[in-house]
Amino acid sequence: MDCLWLRIRAPFAAFRGFQAGVYRATSPIMPPSAVLGLVLNLAGIEMRDYTDYQNLLIRADVPCLKVAIATLPNSKSEICTLYQQLHSYPVGNSGKTDLKPRTHGAKYWITPVKREFLVGLDMVLGVQASKELLEEVQKGLKGELDRPRYGLPFAGDNNFLFDRIDILNEVPEAFWYIQMQPDDPPMRGSYRLTVAIDRADNSKTTSFLYAPVEVATSVPPERAWTWTPRKPVTV
Repeated sequence: MDCLWLRIRAPFAAFRGFQAGVYRATSPIMPPSAVLGLVLNLAGIEMRDYTDYQNLLIRADVPCLKVAIATLPNSKSEICTLYQQLHSYPVGNSGKTDLKPRTHGAKYWITPVKREFLVGLDMVLGVQASKELLEEVQKGLKGELDRPRYGLPFAGDNNFLFDRIDILNEVPEAFWYIQMQPDDPPMRGSYRLTVAIDRADNSKTTSFLYAPVEVATSVPPERAWTWTPRKPVTV
């Protein structure tokens, strides 16, 4: 397998797992599952599986990637929060007697929700895949793909776009996120990141606990590499 190194920057980003409730969290870095979608988008590879199923599924034959993610020592990325209005559908007569009269004709079933988002995303991404796939990614970044590509690559939330995605000739020192093991002591900044999403059965969505290393290095540790969406039968 060949390897491609990218530096990714965005003014705003949000990488949210499956969650409900009035507080929606974001991971502190792009998870492997989002890396898969970004790389395939840049290469112009369709990952959506159009079937009669009620949910839009992910194709079973998408290429498998081995990825490593890291933040840069001088990165000022931070998690911020904002409030938004959640417009939901009332069930039965809920709110009609106590809330509706007080809104004087306006919507009465609105809930304030709190959402996290990243400000100043600046990260390094390593991708190991076939030479042909990585060449397509580079063509996509240069606008040289010979086939149409669906939509724009976005930073997790489709309201947020990337500022720059640069190909790196040299790997800078960075804080690589490694996959924690059951016997590892607690590590600062640990977070559970999604690796593969199963839209037909969310209980089969896979995620692992990661944490950034304490000392920045230009060579990712072995535990920084993760297969997404799964490890192939043959490598």
